[in-house]
Amino acid sequence: MPNNVNLKLIVGLGNIGPKYEHTRHNMGCDLLFNIADKYRISLNPESKFSGLVGRGNIEGQEVRLVFPTTFMNESGRSVGALCNFFRIAPEEILVLHDDLDLPPGTIRFKFGGGLAGHNGLKSITSCLSGAQNYYRLRIGIGHPERSDVINWVLNRPSPQDRDKIDAALDAALLGIGTLFKDGVNKATSFINGFKPL
Repeated sequence: MPNNVNLKLIVGLGNIGPKYEHTRHNMGCDLLFNIADKYRISLNPESKFSGLVGRGNIEGQEVRLVFPTTFMNESGRSVGALCNFFRIAPEEILVLHDDLDLPPGTIRFKFGGGLAGHNGLKSITSCLSGAQNYYRLRIGIGHPERSDVINWVLNRPSPQDRDKIDAALDAALLGIGTLFKDGVNKATSFINGFKPL
């Protein structure tokens, strides 16, 4: 994994609509909106990219943000359209997404790797001609004790878990700044070293 990063697109995954706001599956979207707020990047609907899209500056580097307004399992339509139009390579993409395999309040940063059954990642990879060599920032939401995963991800966390996740999102936001300012190694160390509440 190279230390110098040349990110051109940050993707926040989630489902569109009020009933999905702040649900476990929308944590990537929540983090994207936090980034947009901090760096004063306006997100506006762009139908040709099937999403809310903005362009701005993070720590001196120009970048585009997108929240695909398709449902999660079609997120790749938006990402693929943006990559084709602006000639963005997979290794210039960072995807923010929830992760069932991490406890609430845990965050991890990595490059490439498997898809862990995540429908948003599957869709993106499919629309990138099978490429998996893009960056991911994983936001832990925990795994249900029972097998009803769909109901779990489409509902909001408990107040206790929400506090942990909010602290992790704050740390992830700082980590994004570190990534653009100081490179991959420092960002990885900071993000992966964050301890949950």
